[in-house]
Amino acid sequence: ETNYNSGYNKGSYNSHYQKDNELVVYSTESERAVFYRKTYTHVALAILAFILVETALFRLIPPYFIEDMFAAPFIAFFEVGILLLGSFMATKWSHSLNKNTQYLGLGFYVLLESIIFLPLIYMALAYVGTEVLWQAAIITLSLFAGLTAVVFMTRLDFSFLRSVLIIGGFLSLGLIVAGALFGCELGLWFSIGMVVLAAGGILY
Repeated sequence: ETNYNSGYNKGSYNSHYQKDNELVVYSTESERAVFYRKTYTHVALAILAFILVETALFRLIPPYFIEDMFAAPFIAFFEVGILLLGSFMATKWSHSLNKNTQYLGLGFYVLLESIIFLPLIYMALAYVGTEVLWQAAIITLSLFAGLTAVVFMTRLDFSFLRSVLIIGGFLSLGLIVAGALFGCELGLWFSIGMVVLAAGGILY
């Protein structure tokens, strides 16, 4: 009887564990709606945290140090490399069963993005002004709305994009290195390609 009860309890525990970690695609409509609402809430809070951290960095870091960050050789190569490494670490932490570790991964990624965007936003404000930031915000919101519509309307599994993103990431690194070595401007099409790659990353 003891062995039977132990096996029963263990089976009940495993069943409950699998239920808590069930893929969203197998959930009910109401469960899916709760998941999406929580996900979008976390995205909104992460964006708010990004704005606050970015503002704090602008107030704390001297302008000459930010300019040195932008003027350093192969800065684009290092930025993409650090972003890929940081994304890997943050993703690994986000897959942990420990909720604190998951939030650590999210916070680390927000901090990493804030540091990478610091020299870019600084140069944009110095040469163009606040208008370009508003344009970027509008484009970003439009892209986010488009991706959201794709996910909700198609309900496809975008896990197949993993190989495409890896190949695209290494290809972008190669183009950046080639541009830095031979003094070539990557231009508009490279920027469009990077936007598409980022969109694929969000879908994935």
